[in-house]
Amino acid sequence: MPTYVTLLTFTDKGIQTIKDAPKRVETARQMAKAAGSQIKAVYYVMGRYDAIVISEAPDDETAVRMALGGSMQGNVKSETLRAFPDDEFMKIVAKLP
Repeated sequence: MPTYVTLLTFTDKGIQTIKDAPKRVETARQMAKAAGSQIKAVYYVMGRYDAIVISEAPDDETAVRMALGGSMQGNVKSETLRAFPDDEFMKIVAKLP
């Protein structure tokens, strides 16, 4: 399954309700599972972003749906990146002219 890295930034609402973060993460895990995806890891970070989520989804459409569904709650803004493991990337590079 493809891997995705989602960079999250808390909104004002997300900061005001930060104590609900554990419940929100659990809800996100359940939503992902129901969609055939899996949240592999959640990291809270310092700097430009507040959290990073590593997930797997069957396809890009599902990954986008999950990211939009999470953002609809109004607690975070997200940016999702498709991640390629090094072996998969090397196969892509090998096909270059």
